[in-house]
Amino acid sequence: MKFEVTILGSSSATPVHNRNPTAQLLNCNEKFYLIDCAEGTQQQLIKFNLKASKIDYIFISHLHGDHYFGLIGLLSSMHLNGRIKPLYIYGPAALQEILELQFKHSDTHLKYELVYFYTDTTQSAIIFQNNDVTVETIILNHRIPCTGFKFTEKKRLRKLLIDKLEQDNVPIELYPLLKRGVDLDLPNGDVIRNLDYTTDSAEPKSYAYCSDTLFDERYFESIKDCDTLYHEATFLHEMLERAKETHHTTALQAAEIAKIVGAKKLLIGHFSSRYKTLSELLDEAKTVFQKTELAIEGLTFEI
Repeated sequence: MKFEVTILGSSSATPVHNRNPTAQLLNCNEKFYLIDCAEGTQQQLIKFNLKASKIDYIFISHLHGDHYFGLIGLLSSMHLNGRIKPLYIYGPAALQEILELQFKHSDTHLKYELVYFYTDTTQSAIIFQNNDVTVETIILNHRIPCTGFKFTEKKRLRKLLIDKLEQDNVPIELYPLLKRGVDLDLPNGDVIRNLDYTTDSAEPKSYAYCSDTLFDERYFESIKDCDTLYHEATFLHEMLERAKETHHTTALQAAEIAKIVGAKKLLIGHFSSRYKTLSELLDEAKTVFQKTELAIEGLTFEI
């Protein structure tokens, strides 16, 4: 099963040459989840050959423009391109008012339904789940209410040992029960033991997305032991006072957080426009957490 994230934007506040503000596309079992939607996101989808029509769920962390200014354009293009299936948006309650005001004054009447789910920025909660993934909010500490999102795979059914099943002539109609971990008592008294014909599926993986925040231990429990942690790293640590003033994190702090919570891999992004090259930020983070990578636009990372 695919569980991977493609970086669409990695700049903070303003776009710079070759870096757009924040947006990511998560693929979980060929279902697509857009995480934040900054200016230019639909152009990035086109550039990297990703189909906006496949996106059914959008998660917006907070209402600073570099995380949602691309949303009205994307939704309008979906309308013009003939979308009719519903689209589900998870984010601050005021986002609905903002979008509806823009649609009102442009006399735009979408051909599809927008379904809103308001995020609670005071306590972590599960806000979405299906057969593939569970999504939980992460309460961050930014200048305005802000949540991150943790995506955790659902445990898959057991894997069948097809060759052994066929060798022993196990009826195919029993396969679904074996995949569910059931031992089978046959009418003739024989027992088909699940462990003889299946193996356990891989342990579920998790992706934690921390958009804009101060270094704050209160959200560490929400991201503990995640397989891949994306964490903003707006500044080098020499700019710590500026980071505190703007409620952001340094590359060094992001690495410290990854180490503290036991993340297996760290992606850093949301880079200040002051940095024309990013090697210094990566080098700084690696002094604390070696398994750090830059969230470079167009790259896809397996969780």
